[in-house]
Amino acid sequence: MRSVEQQLSLVTRAAVTPEPVRIAISEALGLMCAEEVQATRPLPGFTQAAIDGYAVRAVDVGGEKGIGVPDLTTAAETRSGDPAAGSTTSLPVVGEVPAGSQQPLRLQPRQAVRVHTGAPLPTLADAVLPLAWSDRGHKRMTAERPVRSGEFVRRVGDDIREGDVAVSPGSVLGPAQIGLLAAVGHPKVLVYPRPRMSVISAGAELVDIDRDPGRGQVYDVNSYALAAAGREAGADVHRVGIAAGEPRRLREIIEGQMLRSEIIVISGAVGGAGSETIRRVLSELGDIDTTRVAMHPGSVQGFGLLGDEGIPVFLLPSNPVSALVIFETFIRPVVRLSLGKRNATRRTVRARALNRITSREGRRGLIRAQLMRDAETRDYLVEGLGGAGGAPAHLLAGMGTANAMIRIPEEVTAIRPGDVVDVLFLSQSQ
Repeated sequence: MRSVEQQLSLVTRAAVTPEPVRIAISEALGLMCAEEVQATRPLPGFTQAAIDGYAVRAVDVGGEKGIGVPDLTTAAETRSGDPAAGSTTSLPVVGEVPAGSQQPLRLQPRQAVRVHTGAPLPTLADAVLPLAWSDRGHKRMTAERPVRSGEFVRRVGDDIREGDVAVSPGSVLGPAQIGLLAAVGHPKVLVYPRPRMSVISAGAELVDIDRDPGRGQVYDVNSYALAAAGREAGADVHRVGIAAGEPRRLREIIEGQMLRSEIIVISGAVGGAGSETIRRVLSELGDIDTTRVAMHPGSVQGFGLLGDEGIPVFLLPSNPVSALVIFETFIRPVVRLSLGKRNATRRTVRARALNRITSREGRRGLIRAQLMRDAETRDYLVEGLGGAGGAPAHLLAGMGTANAMIRIPEEVTAIRPGDVVDVLFLSQSQ
């Protein structure tokens, strides 16, 4: 029997990063950048006001030459009449420049121009006097304290200079990185796309959910559940649905998915006589390994590489809970690695168990659970939903309320109330 770590090492070595494609930055969230993006122009591209106020020459309001950017909160809290404000200076206000203005304006000595945050600074102005440092006059303003040259001004290239690297290859594009791409005028970016995943259900007993099952038939749960799990992990999923029929037809379906996928997931392909046909077909297309892994649920599973490209194929049992646990433990990390994520596994916390949970000796227990926090201590608390109190771990009923999975070591057979256990977040928001 193979350990969980051995199986995980085997499957993650087969993680495939798709060939890079160029897409709009609006579609690139969460993808890994495949190129170095350099700024072709400075940011900002013109000298602009960093705060609402008056564009002035510092010498005209009693300021000294020098560059400095004081704390804006301090500036806003300064009030007229403060003894520290010093003597006042009055200047005529000869115009106003809003953000986005394209009209050039030249400042003359002993004049002020009202400017808004982000507005281009008039020629000869070398500072912005914040509104809070003035009487906010419209035709004439009184400066209640001096401002130094360069204060409250964003100069050309202060943020990004021409030739600076805005985004490096290998970076995962989050909101900040996409904002940087927009800031340097880069509308499209070369990325490694989401790995394409095909999800297939096998089994003569399966019917789709738009039909009423007859005697001996059940709904196809797995293709829907596993497709959703693939999308949540970040894959571009194609739900094939039920693959049934004689071996030639099964081979046609699988070969078709090999042309469009980096990952293939087939449920109902291990366990039971019905799975033998699909495994025989797969063995004609690549190397397939069916094994037992020291875990429960989901011990029996398979993995292989198909075709000349070595496309990873995962063989899962027909039980939905077992299939989802295997997906979470092995397939999701492969998807995350293909996306370039540094952390391929879920965040783990330590939590105090609220109920008794049983586990099988010699196998790692992976029990769905409800994770919560103590309102007073903020400690994590966890209630087992499958395998709790001797209940079977493979039943589906509790899956809908599960937001976590308890990980029980192979040598432990029971968790008692109050025991501290490792818990993996499963909620998408986590």
